[in-house]
Amino acid sequence: MFCLCVFLQLAALERQIFDFLGFQWAPILGNFLQIIVVILGLFGTIQFRPRYIVVYTVWTALWVTWNVFIICFYLEVGGLSKETDLMTFNISMHRSWWREHGPGCIRRVVRPSAPGILEDYSYVSVTGCIIDFQYLEVIHSAIQILLSLIGFVYACYVISIFMEEEDSFDFIGGLDTYSYRQPPQEHVELKPVKPVGKVL
Repeated sequence: MFCLCVFLQLAALERQIFDFLGFQWAPILGNFLQIIVVILGLFGTIQFRPRYIVVYTVWTALWVTWNVFIICFYLEVGGLSKETDLMTFNISMHRSWWREHGPGCIRRVVRPSAPGILEDYSYVSVTGCIIDFQYLEVIHSAIQILLSLIGFVYACYVISIFMEEEDSFDFIGGLDTYSYRQPPQEHVELKPVKPVGKVL
């Protein structure tokens, strides 16, 4: 479980860095929650706390759903458009960092020559990308889904082991007055206690 949590953390941190660079606020929030819940799941595994692992499994289902949504968003499935500001909560017009900085991309900044346009306004032209940015985002989400599904299956396995241990746990002699090795007696014989010394 420890190695899997390390892979999940590295994948989430890598994605968090590039989402910060692109000011993608919705994925930043999701990545942050993923990092916290993975730490919680690891703690639950080490400390034998099944409730924490249950929280991790529920979050994993939500995380897989979120990543499926991101794949649909960047592939423009079902009326979604990657040109909208949905990932930035409509706060800014930033897009994926990979849009301008993907492998092989050549970025050209063209300043407007028309009068009346602000000096800091510029048009960015991107050409020569080996892989389009939306496919890089889809690959990131697919890796997250794969790791999360492995984590989900393993967490369910760990929960089942913890539950079996709780069911089979026997306090030395048990909580009841009878042990499973001895048949219960119907009558308990009481014997008087003899005094040790003379009482004056």
